[in-house]
Amino acid sequence: MKQITIDIQSPADFTERFINQTNHSVFLTGKAGTGKTTLLKKIIDSTHKNTVVVAPTGIAALNAGGVTIHSFFQLPFAAFIPDFGQPPFVGQRTQFNTKTTLQQHFNMNKKKKVIFLKLELLIIDEVSMLRSDLLDAMDFMLRKVRRNDTPFGGVQVLFIGDLMQLPPIVKREEKPTLDKYYRGSFFFNAQVIQEQPPLYIELEKIYRQNDPEFIELLNNLRNNHISDENVALLNNYVKPDFDSTKHEGFITLTTHNAKADEINDKALRALSGKTRDYDAKVAKKFPDHMFPIPKTMELKIGAQVMFIKNDMSHEKRYYNGKIGRVTELSADEIRVTFPEEKLTITVEPYEWENVKFTLDEASGEIKEEVIGTFVHFPLKLAWAITVHKSQGLTFEKAVLDLSNVFASGQAYVGLSRLVSLKGLVLMSPIRLNGLRNDQNVVDYAKNKADEKLLTRKLELGTVLYLQKRLQKTFNWDAMVSRWLAHEVAHKTAGPRSEMAKNKVWFEDQINALMSTLEPSRKFRSQLIKICQPDQMDIEVLYERYEAAYNYFMKTLEPIFRGNIKQLLLLGKKSSVKQYSEDLGELDDLLTDVIIDLKKSRKLVQNLYNGKELSKENIWDDQIRNFKIAKIQVVKEEIRRENPTLGELEDFFEEKVEAKKKTKSKTPKESTFDKTLVMFEKGWAVKEIADKRVLTEQTIYNHLARLVKDEKIEIDAVIDQEKIEILKDKLGTEIETTLSEAKELVGESISWEELRIYYGGNLK
Repeated sequence: MKQITIDIQSPADFTERFINQTNHSVFLTGKAGTGKTTLLKKIIDSTHKNTVVVAPTGIAALNAGGVTIHSFFQLPFAAFIPDFGQPPFVGQRTQFNTKTTLQQHFNMNKKKKVIFLKLELLIIDEVSMLRSDLLDAMDFMLRKVRRNDTPFGGVQVLFIGDLMQLPPIVKREEKPTLDKYYRGSFFFNAQVIQEQPPLYIELEKIYRQNDPEFIELLNNLRNNHISDENVALLNNYVKPDFDSTKHEGFITLTTHNAKADEINDKALRALSGKTRDYDAKVAKKFPDHMFPIPKTMELKIGAQVMFIKNDMSHEKRYYNGKIGRVTELSADEIRVTFPEEKLTITVEPYEWENVKFTLDEASGEIKEEVIGTFVHFPLKLAWAITVHKSQGLTFEKAVLDLSNVFASGQAYVGLSRLVSLKGLVLMSPIRLNGLRNDQNVVDYAKNKADEKLLTRKLELGTVLYLQKRLQKTFNWDAMVSRWLAHEVAHKTAGPRSEMAKNKVWFEDQINALMSTLEPSRKFRSQLIKICQPDQMDIEVLYERYEAAYNYFMKTLEPIFRGNIKQLLLLGKKSSVKQYSEDLGELDDLLTDVIIDLKKSRKLVQNLYNGKELSKENIWDDQIRNFKIAKIQVVKEEIRRENPTLGELEDFFEEKVEAKKKTKSKTPKESTFDKTLVMFEKGWAVKEIADKRVLTEQTIYNHLARLVKDEKIEIDAVIDQEKIEILKDKLGTEIETTLSEAKELVGESISWEELRIYYGGNLK
């Protein structure tokens, strides 16, 4: 019997493997500096699963290469009660949603729904800030859209973050109500987590610090075991009169934005010489609230700055948090010196990307699409920074002002930014009672899995994942049902219609599909017997899968090709648009079945051969381009059979080639389409108005019409936060007048935004 080999390497390698060959959710954590961000990016790049990355805030989402939770799930900015019925009224400034009212916010277009249905892995970064009620709202959304009443609608979830860092924010007015449903605000208190706890994996190797005494102190601080000796050690570094602006390379970590801004501004003004401003270049959709740094950067020669990104070149000249001095400024160039290294570098602009997740309709793969960019020098003034904004940064020298710590975890975050105690200065003595972390978090950390449990979970999880995955792969009953739904229309169609002409062909297709149902059911029963924990023989599974794949593809592929052929031929006929769209829907469903057969085949082959289940090994070009290649083969077949047919109009191309010019003049491009072209190129409303010699109001009216006609998405014009306000105040089925609506939304929404929302939501 040949079984899948399990060889536990590092926790990071194990996590990557566990994600790729099980469907069990994971909480990945680790102390500061253990490489969580590095592993996150590796998993995103390597996983073969259809993946979406989200985070609680815009900046966190930007850093993770994802989108915000609220924007992806289209959730309102309100607390969530995991129950049905009407929410309680707490006050005008505090809003609640229940399962009943949350459903009223479901206004998802077809493309977005398909992404939810195709989703296999949801990665949530910075989960220390993720509220338990928000996670339950996400779970409810997934179950409803996917029509699957299991946790997260059957989607695997990877939670990443350090719970010892900054906690979720709950308003004082919300807490009494939420306390009736939750033991705490951290994500692990969510009801869905009680139903299905994730596997707790901790990265333990620390890359930031190597001083054993400092590491022990930080560990004690994390676990609420801080001792009088630890406090005494820290207080050796108290220097109340220390002025960081007069010492090279020191940055002050404080608890409030106003204090950090005051220190930076004062130090910049104290420098002699002229100030030079540098502006970011913002293209397309990149809303203000997601700007990683202010749009305008104000600098002087001599300013202390830090890098907020790692150097991506092979030289690795700087890292996230490295501090230097500005030594040269010109119109397009900034040069920074690192005095201790006697090194001066020219700073290159960095491009941040705002993305959205889209579906490749040919392959069914979820992909990132860049919808906006923010290009700026990756620098910040660095005499001071807040503890909150220091997360993820590494400092060699820092002054900690922790006199006004207001959240558990702030002391740990601040201290753990440092490489060693040698670079520490404290503004005031540390008090023992100001260092405690949330005890619920400390207790939850006891759920950490040991190596024996990890090995067992991977063994069982792999077999169960295969069983569930392959059961789904060989179940195409729903696809056949959709084909059967169109059979009656073919039988009853008028004798001269295209549908009637294809009646015999369609019946043959149906009969062929029906012939696969009973064998596929029998094979699913075999799979259950083959994929049994502790008994599965991968060699037997490999042999049976290959036989089943070849058997079913002999039937499915000719049906697939026949449908493509009809769609290509219909492209030459008039008045068959609806019929083509119906066949196109059936083609999409059959494509999904075949792609899934091919992906699962690759998965079994890789496990059999002892290879890693990675994107590179599963999503090969043969799978990605399968449909496109078949379309080309069928086109050639049609041309051979009909050499005089001429050029085929391709139903499958997203952008159909323009029709051959006739003697009549080319139709004039509409005024709305002219605006659309310029808007899609990233032009601002004022720029479009100036170029077209129209008023800005006219351009806004064009955008409202374009949203209504579904030529652009409403969130391309209005920020998601404002859309949520509009949904909350007006709903999605608008019945009020424009003036009445303006009174309801107040001054936070402009008339122009309101008109655009009306255009996109009136039925």
